[in-house]
Amino acid sequence: MDITVNNEPYQISDSCSITQLLLDHVRQKPAGIAVAVNQSVIPKSEWGRTFICSGDNIVLIKATQGG
Repeated sequence: MDITVNNEPYQISDSCSITQLLLDHVRQKPAGIAVAVNQSVIPKSEWGRTFICSGDNIVLIKATQGG
């Protein structure tokens, strides 16, 4: 199944939750980031229940400190 994460193509074998995608495929720790799927921000409390589908466009936004 083909998806896009931050404008980079990814191929994953099966549908997975956002949490599984972050840990197993993108290798991104879930702390300090926000996730949008197809331009809709997904609350962190829903990551384990929100499944990625073929063609989804995922955007990972890292929190940064400013000043």
